[in-house]
Amino acid sequence: MNPFTQHPTSINETYLQHMWAALRISGSMLAAGLACAVHSVFPFLFTNYANRTVQRLHEFYQKRFHQ
Repeated sequence: MNPFTQHPTSINETYLQHMWAALRISGSMLAAGLACAVHSVFPFLFTNYANRTVQRLHEFYQKRFHQ
């Protein structure tokens, strides 16, 4: 089987659907990581950003795999 489509097919997605989801997730995680780095220096900024991101990603995964 094609290595580009084997995993996406196993979770009932096309290559492009999987690519978009992975990019969305990675963008959210990168933004949360950056917010955490800023928060480490300026603890009054981004006090809940990472927590909300993790909750949003958890909800996304629940909907994606438990429908």
